[in-house]
Amino acid sequence: MQETWRWYGPNDSVSLTNILQAGASGVVTSLHHVPTGEAWSLDEILKRKACIEAEGLEWTVIESIPLHNDIKTRSKDYARHIENYKQSLINVGKAGLKTVCYNFMPVVDWTRTNLLYELPNKSKALRFEMSDFAAYDVYYLQRENAENAYEADVLAKAKQRFDAMSDLEKDLLEKNIIAGLPGGEGSYDRQGILSAITEFIQLGTEKFRENLIEFLREIIPVAEEAGVDMCIHPDDPPFSLFGLPRVVSTADDVRTLFDAVPSTANGLTLCAGSFGVRADNNLVGMVEEFGNKIHFVHLRNVTRDPDGSFCESAHLDGDNDMVGLVQALLAEEQRRKKAGKGYTNIAMRPDHGHLLGDEIGKSNINPGYSFAGRMKGLAELRGVIHALETISNNEAANR
Repeated sequence: MQETWRWYGPNDSVSLTNILQAGASGVVTSLHHVPTGEAWSLDEILKRKACIEAEGLEWTVIESIPLHNDIKTRSKDYARHIENYKQSLINVGKAGLKTVCYNFMPVVDWTRTNLLYELPNKSKALRFEMSDFAAYDVYYLQRENAENAYEADVLAKAKQRFDAMSDLEKDLLEKNIIAGLPGGEGSYDRQGILSAITEFIQLGTEKFRENLIEFLREIIPVAEEAGVDMCIHPDDPPFSLFGLPRVVSTADDVRTLFDAVPSTANGLTLCAGSFGVRADNNLVGMVEEFGNKIHFVHLRNVTRDPDGSFCESAHLDGDNDMVGLVQALLAEEQRRKKAGKGYTNIAMRPDHGHLLGDEIGKSNINPGYSFAGRMKGLAELRGVIHALETISNNEAANR
């Protein structure tokens, strides 16, 4: 597997030199300064690529060329935004880049209620607490009929939590949920998010899914021509928030997309942490079923609670079988090699990491994207990969 690293550009607290020191060979990044919906110029792509290559690294995956909400609702100025997206893919292909990760989440990107949850060892993790989210949705945002989305015991705990929160705690909870996170289209104020939520709820799940499929039918032929593989990132978390439609949360969702647009360029980002929040998602089974369309992998782990809450654990802890997942991915690489594929290594990055050491308390670190925490995760994953490959090689030599 190719080790890659998410980088947020020249203003990232983690430098390209740091990435090289961590042992990664590939960079996963985007042109964050280009407004969502506008076309990426070839000059800007080549400028960023040259910056990365000057450090001895490779721009392996674009994460992401974000989709404007008009595309997701298929309204307003969506046709222009789709044409801009096509032009971006053409320019990406001309620059020699081959993989684009993207998502189709409505209104909010990846969502957590606590960005500094303290673990027993005093490090900090990202956490989604269902009762806190319900407290914000029902009692702070006061979304119409929001209480119908939650079980009675969750609502009772949410009311108790809300009544105990100070104004500062309520404001922080709102900031964590709606103020925007790295990789998202932007942030909302309270009225803005209510308006956006209403628009997407009115679409409904099936219409929203149809909009995604129509988008893919328009852009996948362009991606094929440009030599670019698209790989959709799952919903995070993989269940409805604010009553919004979710259409990339399960294996069935992925099958629907692949059946509707049957092209290798219509691929998947297998995010172990996102899919793994649901106990009914079999990660190893997904690799075995969708292997040839898995173009990119995010490796992280979670511990799940019965009410839907979860915490991001250390990479080799948690409720997901990370060793089994890596073994399945290595088997997929071997299958590709035997099939004579032009490329066999699957790009992976250590997704998120705990806040450790002297990075705790610093204000310039993107939530989940500390240097030490991800380097620790990458080292652990590298050890698993090395051990599994060594065992496989020894078995082959003894046959």
